[in-house]
Amino acid sequence: MQSCEISGDSTDDPLSSGLRRKRQPRIVVIGAGLAGLSAAKALLESGFTDVTILEATDRIGGRVQSVKLEHATFELGATWIHGSHGNPVYHLAEDNGLLEETTDGERSVGRISLYSKNGVAYHLTNNGQRIPKDVVEEFSDLYNEVYNLTQEFFQRGKPVNAESQNSVGVFTRDVVRKRVKADPDDTEAVKRLKLAMIQQYLKVESCESSSHSMDEVSLSEFGEWTEIPGAHHIIPCGFIKIVEILARSIPESVIQLRKPVKCIHWNQSVSKEIERVADHNSDLPEEDKGSDVFVECEDCEFIPADHVIVTVSLGVLKKRHESLFHPRLPEEKVMAIEKLGISTTDKIFLEFEEPFWSSECNSIQFVWEDEAESESLTYPEELWYKKICSFDVLYPPERYGYVLSGWICGEEALIMEKCDDETVAETCTEMLRKFTGNPNIPKPRRILRSSWGSNPNFRGSYSYTQVGSSGADVEKLAKPLPYAESSKTTPMQVMFSGEATHRKYYSTTHGAVLSGQREAAHLIEMYQHLLQ
Repeated sequence: MQSCEISGDSTDDPLSSGLRRKRQPRIVVIGAGLAGLSAAKALLESGFTDVTILEATDRIGGRVQSVKLEHATFELGATWIHGSHGNPVYHLAEDNGLLEETTDGERSVGRISLYSKNGVAYHLTNNGQRIPKDVVEEFSDLYNEVYNLTQEFFQRGKPVNAESQNSVGVFTRDVVRKRVKADPDDTEAVKRLKLAMIQQYLKVESCESSSHSMDEVSLSEFGEWTEIPGAHHIIPCGFIKIVEILARSIPESVIQLRKPVKCIHWNQSVSKEIERVADHNSDLPEEDKGSDVFVECEDCEFIPADHVIVTVSLGVLKKRHESLFHPRLPEEKVMAIEKLGISTTDKIFLEFEEPFWSSECNSIQFVWEDEAESESLTYPEELWYKKICSFDVLYPPERYGYVLSGWICGEEALIMEKCDDETVAETCTEMLRKFTGNPNIPKPRRILRSSWGSNPNFRGSYSYTQVGSSGADVEKLAKPLPYAESSKTTPMQVMFSGEATHRKYYSTTHGAVLSGQREAAHLIEMYQHLLQ
């Protein structure tokens, strides 16, 4: 049986000769993703020396996971740098030469949903027919027009009517349907196709929002998410290079891998077990016994701290907030965690010996004709594959080979994650045969897929403002503990960062980086008299 121990630091480590302090503030960062690494990097560069990063997994990067297979790198997690002007991730990539091999097709100035803007998206029906290009363009223009309307409710303060249920999905489906049905120039057959395309476009939108359905995304708050100007970029050598750049200036001894946290004991509310161990540990400095915060690890080690920066995902907070914090979080913060949304967006990479698609095809979009009048985007478990919205063609083939990247989100993504590779590969192949009308498409030679939803260290891909939540909930999630300021209580004992804590840039890598820098800046300001 493993015995518990409390870590202590009995050495004096003054910041300067004039510092009248026995030790540096002890800062523990939980999570070695973009937020955690950004926070630690900023703290170390500002003069803090007692910084520890605890990472539950065996790697750094969090929801950035680049996998190299033979000649190419595939992104199971973060893929794009969204915008360039003032984007810290873009500047890291540009300054370090990571974008030199980025092709024109991997730079997009529009809304991004494809790996490449070269070529044409093929919208195929479950009857094996391709929807005419002019019909697709007409519908796309209409959909984008309505999409722009969804932004106005927040940006212009427009009131939301009761019919929309304050839902992006409900509003979009209703408005687009009415306009399609009212078009006097379309035949009934064309109208039927356009009505079916609504659901396909909403599936794509759900994957981009990482929601189970756009019905769950708040209409009144949708427009607060802010897009950074400039093109979107892919990093050919792998997004993990951004992680490595952030970690470059962090000493290896700072990062502890395979170190999952069990509980954060804050506000001096240490458990009896900690007190018992401390009382019998003669090596523990007296000042550590009265620490405001103890981080209890799964391996039974207790680490004293003055400040803890929590960077775990919203999905982990939803699942574990009751046991992860002692005392429990204030009701206001719990409500914010429960109100805000996070779901799963997964990728399915299929590699083929030869392409069965034409050279102009940049994606295969699945349009189910029987969904023309559907209201729900939830399927029975055995029909999970109907949530796959599309397969993008990875370009250029000289880099990636002949690879398709499929997208699936929500509860159906979780079902997919439970299936074995053989089942997923066979199911996807059957779909491709059905929609292309080509029964001779071979099974892929290799499959690679993500599993963000079932991974207990993430429990989802990224956050969104769920119906009933608002940007104010994001602010509440980010607010440090304890709330009450007291001269007897150390402020900012428990701090929160990560993409879900950034009001304007939630769901993005730059939001994660900026949130880590934000929390570091609070501590730098707090201790600026010691760091001069």
